[in-house]
Amino acid sequence: MSAKLNLRVGDPVEIRSAAEILSTLDAQGGLDGLLFMPEMLQYCGKRFAVYKRADKTCDTVAKSGLRRMKNTVHLANMRCDGMAHEGCEAACLIFWKEAWLKRAPGDRQVDVPAATLQQSNTGYPIVDGPVRTASDLAGTIYVSGQNTSEPVYRCQATNLRDASSEMVWWDLRQYARDLFSGNVGIKQFIKGFSFTLFNSIQRWRKGRTLPFDFIGSQTTTPTLRLDLREGELVQIRSKEEILATLTKNNKNRGLWFDVEMLPFCGGTYRVQKRVTKIVNERTGKMLNLPGDCLILEGVFCKGDHNLFCPRSIYAYWREIWLRRVNSPAESAALCGPATEACSRSEGAQGSQANRERTLA
Repeated sequence: MSAKLNLRVGDPVEIRSAAEILSTLDAQGGLDGLLFMPEMLQYCGKRFAVYKRADKTCDTVAKSGLRRMKNTVHLANMRCDGMAHEGCEAACLIFWKEAWLKRAPGDRQVDVPAATLQQSNTGYPIVDGPVRTASDLAGTIYVSGQNTSEPVYRCQATNLRDASSEMVWWDLRQYARDLFSGNVGIKQFIKGFSFTLFNSIQRWRKGRTLPFDFIGSQTTTPTLRLDLREGELVQIRSKEEILATLTKNNKNRGLWFDVEMLPFCGGTYRVQKRVTKIVNERTGKMLNLPGDCLILEGVFCKGDHNLFCPRSIYAYWREIWLRRVNSPAESAALCGPATEACSRSEGAQGSQANRERTLA
């Protein structure tokens, strides 16, 4: 099977069968360092459109910037449900090697039953040979040799550095790939590249970077309890209101408010869900989030300030950064007729630098 399809945004593809994909995997359950996770089995045999090419990605493990990837794409509405990773709620956009896909005409959805994943009830199985079955795949999500009763997980996010290589922002070839693949339009390209170029020059000359006046001032950060629930309509507070809740490193109780979240200020969106636990990408351990932490429908990193990273990571929001929309009249006044911000865009994709999460 071909490992290179040169797919573009919008191309229809069919995910290969479980048997075909498993035959490409090494003993660690990956291809070229990219893990094929048990959560991906349910999509085998089905058809989707290419959402973005994953020619590069943000390094959320070592925070080294962007890294180069090859022959990899993201598919539309395709996020990890975390079911094989103790119910991790990060909802990361899944990476797909082109070797796991084939071109498909049209947009017909093929309903093929997923392979069944049998998990061990005692301990965590470790595979010591080629991964060829769903049971083998179950054993690839744990890190062996750990002197702890707490499971240490492996997933595409924790192992992303193994599937990528170093890349510098001034490598102009990456921007050509962004444009020709359809990942980025001309207007977004001009805006994002100008932002990056200006800030790079400013850092070199030790000047102020964009966005100006984007820094908190609190020594302790306030909290607000709204008890928001899934489906409720909220308005994101203004930049000035949110800055008043942040420390000098732009965090509220450990949660970072990222520059990629600024364009959403003042917008009205629906609560998609509360996030209570995620796999820590640096350690592989499950991280419980005791404070209020929500994701909103359609609110994700656009990559405008991150060199067009296509990973679309969800932004995490404190309730103090939001206000509840209480009535239909208020909703109509804020949204207007059928605006994108107020619609239920369930397939919407997620915020990058917000991955610093509650580690402080």
